[in-house]
Amino acid sequence: MPTFDSQVQLLKHKVLTAVAKRAYEGRLDSCYYEIPQEIAPGPKAEMRCCIYKERAIVGERIKMAMGGHPENPNVIEVMSIACDECPASGYTVGEDCRGCIAHRCAAACPKDAISFEGHKARIDKSKCIGCGRCAAACPYSAIDNKQRPCEIACKVKAVSMGPTGEASIDNSKCISCGACAYKCPFGAIADKSYILDVIRLIQESGNNQNYRVYALVAPAIASQFGVKDLGKAVSALKVLGFHHVVEVALGADMVAHKEAAELVEKGFLTSSCCPAFVDYIEKFFPQMKEHVSHNYSPMAELASYIRKTDPNCRIVFMGPCTAKKMEIQREKVKGLVDYVLTFEELQALFDAREIDLSALPDEPLDNASYFGRIFARSGGLADAVAEALKEQGVTPDQFTLKAVSCDGIEACRMALLKASKNALPENFIEGMACIGGCIGGAGCLTHEPKDKAQVDQYGKLAMEKTIADAIKPYSI
Repeated sequence: MPTFDSQVQLLKHKVLTAVAKRAYEGRLDSCYYEIPQEIAPGPKAEMRCCIYKERAIVGERIKMAMGGHPENPNVIEVMSIACDECPASGYTVGEDCRGCIAHRCAAACPKDAISFEGHKARIDKSKCIGCGRCAAACPYSAIDNKQRPCEIACKVKAVSMGPTGEASIDNSKCISCGACAYKCPFGAIADKSYILDVIRLIQESGNNQNYRVYALVAPAIASQFGVKDLGKAVSALKVLGFHHVVEVALGADMVAHKEAAELVEKGFLTSSCCPAFVDYIEKFFPQMKEHVSHNYSPMAELASYIRKTDPNCRIVFMGPCTAKKMEIQREKVKGLVDYVLTFEELQALFDAREIDLSALPDEPLDNASYFGRIFARSGGLADAVAEALKEQGVTPDQFTLKAVSCDGIEACRMALLKASKNALPENFIEGMACIGGCIGGAGCLTHEPKDKAQVDQYGKLAMEKTIADAIKPYSI
């Protein structure tokens, strides 16, 4: 059993594995009856108020594992029945309120939302606008802003509380980064899964005779399965039925090469590699859209190349990113990648087939350079562009790279805000929606301090030492 960050991830894994196992066995029709009984056998409830609610929630998780609700275009969904345990959010008066006679909190409130009962302040939630002036005015710091974990996690304020208290996602703001899903302590928010579609795709390939199924693995895979076991993970993908396994780091090398040339031509650029970052620009900084690199993401760049060389292919991307599931629906990318799986879902496939990685031989995965592989962590993209400029013979008097590596959406917001006002001293914005870069993605099995070191080690093992060496055979 792999290691997970939390019991929520473990529960998700159990459901995904159980659904995938039945798909392999050809008995999906038994999912809704058998799986809730297996995961919540009873008679005593272990996670919720009663065994019946536990099983009902597992039933909703099964729906997400089978593709979620088709009427919802977003890949991130709220399971309403699971979202009812968090206390009401907003500003509340705590026990430290002394009932002082100054009433500075009431005086500061622009909506007259504060009254006094028994010499204690009381906030009328129907009037409160959440401005926080009362909290700032209280001399005893007795007023707290209690936010739900999903609200805190969502830096674009796409998550709010619905009329009955459950979380609600505003799709017009959501960038599908999955931070809310990862941070929800009850697992009430999850990403839709394509796991059944991938199983069907492999099965209908007829052992890759009808068409060839390619697995494109993100460079962040080194942080999840470890450098020493990476070759075994490649072998496991072959056992699952994939024709060929290609590292997306090769696509990163291709993008770095092209992005460097575009940057010199235009003088200022924002990266196009993180789909959540690109979506963020389009929704919150539309005036900056023209500055987004016109290049594909590494995933799409590599998929495009494969489709040109092998028209009879099918392509599945595997990585840490839930936003990739939205990227493949974008008009520019549509048709290049068939399905996206997270590392969580990949592990579920391994476990559904009872694949023991330790018993498998090492298979090589060596299509890229060091610089392509370090795209997985924050700062890696900027380092790769710097290397590409050097390899292309761009001298400092011709162009000098001044990059800002934005680690998380809040850092992205600050850089974009400055750039929109012509106040940013740098000429290249590397935007990563997740803290740490791709290794911080919501679809990772774990999020540990060692992950960055694992990626760097993985990069140093690359046989192709330069970007030019890596892309030379592909004539991009």
